[in-house]
Amino acid sequence: MMYQGFLFDLDGTLVDSLAVVETAWSKWGERQGIPTSDILAFIHGKQAMTSLRHFLPQADEATLRQEFLWLEQLESTTLEGIVALPGAKSLLTYLTDHQIPWAIVTSGSLPVATARYQVLDLPRPEVFITAEQVAKGKPHPDPYLLGAKRLHLAPEHCVVVEDAAAGIEAGLAAKCAVVAVNAPNDSAHLAAMLRLESLTELSIKLMAKGFTL
Repeated sequence: MMYQGFLFDLDGTLVDSLAVVETAWSKWGERQGIPTSDILAFIHGKQAMTSLRHFLPQADEATLRQEFLWLEQLESTTLEGIVALPGAKSLLTYLTDHQIPWAIVTSGSLPVATARYQVLDLPRPEVFITAEQVAKGKPHPDPYLLGAKRLHLAPEHCVVVEDAAAGIEAGLAAKCAVVAVNAPNDSAHLAAMLRLESLTELSIKLMAKGFTL
């Protein structure tokens, strides 16, 4: 198959922010009396509000918004230890230099995602999809459908690169090709086109009207 653009998840795919994410959510769980293990088994790859609704099913919208803002403030100001994952910089630089369209499609909010990306020496994306821009987050296809649209590409001509099960499901639901990078074992049944341990393993072959993997 020939493709024309990339849609990248951010956390866990391009950026190692795992410690920051898990610390913030663990602190939130302590406030709510929710076991950390339960929280960490659910949150990855999903919008914060999706997780809040899951753990606080009886809460009204005002309460959920208050909890969301508490988490957002903590996550957007806790940046120590965030680093680009191996291969991220060289891959994004290659795509930019060869004018291959690419976008970031994250479940994070704009303040959180922007703060994390700005501390890294990575090429800037022309398209940056965050949680505020879609009605339904991952595992729904909406984020990746919007990313493809903003790149002016058909979804089936895009390659989604993801690490979380929810994101892999979203990419597949959007009818994109999916490359799973360092994905958890419980997503092994998902029909990713490729399963890699690192972005350094991704090989791109340029063609006259796109690229192959």
